[in-house]
Amino acid sequence: MSADLAPATLEDVERSFRACAPVFNALGDRYRQDIVMLLAQQERLNVTQIAERMPLSRPAISHHLKVLLQAGLIGMDRVSRENFYQLSLDKALADMRRLVEQAEVSCS
Repeated sequence: MSADLAPATLEDVERSFRACAPVFNALGDRYRQDIVMLLAQQERLNVTQIAERMPLSRPAISHHLKVLLQAGLIGMDRVSRENFYQLSLDKALADMRRLVEQAEVSCS
């Protein structure tokens, strides 16, 4: 934890857990983990490109992408009539770092 910040309380840790819950939920599914790994290897992909690399239907891929979008793990750009997805981990990683730092101080 940064030296200029006050020590976290257990309530702070609880708030951080709640902020990370969508990320934990999204990453709890093997197929969503696979999508994250695909996007880590490619700059951006559309649903068809993802479906070509996975044993899931396009509707199933779309559902998983929606969960990842809502969790803030990916971003989407619309080009013409096509949606392209890319990783967008900054906020999720910052939230998880905060949780770990707070838990290290407050729960040990």
